[in-house]
Amino acid sequence: METSVTEVASGIYRLSTYVEAAGLPFNQYLVVAEEPVLFHTGLRQIFPLVRDAVSRVIPVDRIRWISYGHHEADESGAMNDWLDAAPRARVAVSGIGVIIAARDLCLREPRSLEDGETLELGGKTLRFLATPHVPHGWDAGLLYEETTATLLCGDLFTQMGDNGAVTGGDIVGPAFAAEDTYGATALTPRTAPTLRRLAELQPRTLGLMHGPAFQGDGAAALRDLADGYEQRFTRMAQTG
Repeated sequence: METSVTEVASGIYRLSTYVEAAGLPFNQYLVVAEEPVLFHTGLRQIFPLVRDAVSRVIPVDRIRWISYGHHEADESGAMNDWLDAAPRARVAVSGIGVIIAARDLCLREPRSLEDGETLELGGKTLRFLATPHVPHGWDAGLLYEETTATLLCGDLFTQMGDNGAVTGGDIVGPAFAAEDTYGATALTPRTAPTLRRLAELQPRTLGLMHGPAFQGDGAAALRDLADGYEQRFTRMAQTG
């Protein structure tokens, strides 16, 4: 395995390791600023690969913030490895995420982020968006980088296979194909409205956790994803 590095928006880098056994890429996103942020830590097994990839962009010990979409091995498994490698770094995740996992597991006290709260990084601004159970996890939340209109969207739009680093093509069809395989999304009355709220940000870049970064009309993609999940939820409610 190897970890590739691609700049997908100004100062935002996709770090991607394709794991053939899983049939998925596992991506992290590095936001370079005065206080750099790593979104997703990656699995502990691939930490050396991801660490070396980060070092091709900035010194690893410069990382100031570590965040992830929800507590799960591929999002947060290497959390403490990164805290060891970056002595000034702190984990910053949702308040629920701090309560149910991070406070107990982190080497250092994590920072709790409230819905709509921003991290001023020096040259970049990240806004935290609480998205409970979207796509899954009570503690779920995403980050939106305001200067580049980039939504770091975690497991949303998961697609199977190694489909390159960046796309401007369809990411909704492949996402529903993956959903049919994995059934990973929590379908609730709030799923579609949460996605439509994200669409209001009008993102120009979507940083997928499992798939290529998308460049284009991110709002349209999010609305189409919302429509598809709303239809699935309605069918499920009607059939019991």
